[in-house]
Amino acid sequence: MQDRSKLTLLVMVSLLFAALFICIGLNAHNYAYFLSRRVPKVLAMTLAGVAIAQSSMAFQTITNNRILTPSIMGFDSLYMLTQTLVVAIFGGMSFYSVNAYANFSISVVAMLSFSLFLFSFYFRGKSRNLMVLLLLGVILGALFGNMSSFITMLMDPNDFATLQSNMFASFNNVNIDLVYITTPLLIGVAIVLFRMHRVLDVFWLDQDNAISLGVDVHRETRNVLLLSAVLISISTALVGPVMFFGLLVTNLTREWFHTYRHRTLLIACSAMSVCALLSGQWVIEKVFNFGTTLSVVINFIGGAYFLSLLIRNKVA
Repeated sequence: MQDRSKLTLLVMVSLLFAALFICIGLNAHNYAYFLSRRVPKVLAMTLAGVAIAQSSMAFQTITNNRILTPSIMGFDSLYMLTQTLVVAIFGGMSFYSVNAYANFSISVVAMLSFSLFLFSFYFRGKSRNLMVLLLLGVILGALFGNMSSFITMLMDPNDFATLQSNMFASFNNVNIDLVYITTPLLIGVAIVLFRMHRVLDVFWLDQDNAISLGVDVHRETRNVLLLSAVLISISTALVGPVMFFGLLVTNLTREWFHTYRHRTLLIACSAMSVCALLSGQWVIEKVFNFGTTLSVVINFIGGAYFLSLLIRNKVA
């Protein structure tokens, strides 16, 4: 099957499940209410899927490593620490915890500030090693996770119950206004990243070849890191952390689409991501009757796939 046919298939499956989400159960009496609830939900899954997929694809390209995603930089752990501190300091029923705009703003500002702080170590010195930056991100991510766990143990049970709703990715309680506000920004950043597809094609040859072909590696690395940070920060603050999802969809895309062209890969991984989220959430709701959450299933499958990648690379 040609890449164009595969891409068309993914888009058609995504549209099918989007239509199932939106249209099933509608009638002349309830359509206004259900559309007001279902359309933002589908849009949130689409935005989160595109943001996670494109940021992970670009991140793997500049690091030239297929098992790395922006989550390794500690964004998920920082999001959890931010939510934990908000509840611990202000209380579970405070304005900063309950108000969607305030909570979203705090989370995005915290993660973007962290990304700028982290990237400053990479861009400040003359000797720039991306692996050192990744190692620093792993260490800080582990620190944030331990701090969050420690504060949670000291927390009031009522506040902890409030915090639990933010511990896992949720597509059922997405704030409608937040979806519409973040849509233009996410689309704009995704378009800017897509326009860099030719540079990413060269990056996949490794940095030495990219330099010999005239690419300003440090500048383009900075741009991709910042764009990826914006995408992953907003998607995490919008729907919550989904740890292994980026790893899963990007590697499946590279295995299914046998091409190096990021013009195709960025669109394909976005379509596969949206297709996976919409179909997975539909199965969770209609088949399992909300017996589990999509993030738990994604982390289980993604974790198993991550281990298989490590084993295959070790054998290879």
